[in-house]
Amino acid sequence: MNESQSTLKFMLDEGVPRSVGHKLAAQGHDVIYLEEAVARGSADPVVCAAAIENNAILIAHDKDMKLIAQSHGVGQSRFRKLNLLKLSCHKPTSSTRVIDALELLVYEWNFGGYRQGRQLDIEILNTVIRLNR
Repeated sequence: MNESQSTLKFMLDEGVPRSVGHKLAAQGHDVIYLEEAVARGSADPVVCAAAIENNAILIAHDKDMKLIAQSHGVGQSRFRKLNLLKLSCHKPTSSTRVIDALELLVYEWNFGGYRQGRQLDIEILNTVIRLNR
């Protein structure tokens, strides 16, 4: 990672392969694995709250996390500060796809106003990266 990039903090949801965390850590980013913050099997709202409490971008394969972020999104409820990286790609390719999108993630984090309260909402699919602003 060069000096112009900042270190991001990520929290991996239960369904995210550990290889995603390993590759992010190898790139110099901070990674919180689910069991370091909450018990395995915790309800999604508890996981979301833990990500917010740890100032981390939540990475999830779980479709429910996207629904929570949308229904309790910007300007609403307790999850308005939830930053979400939704993985809608095949699990075996998750770590590669996240690393492919890492430069975009870092750029968005640094220059997209997320430190000032905007909600990060990025979805990685098999062949597409979707940035929701």
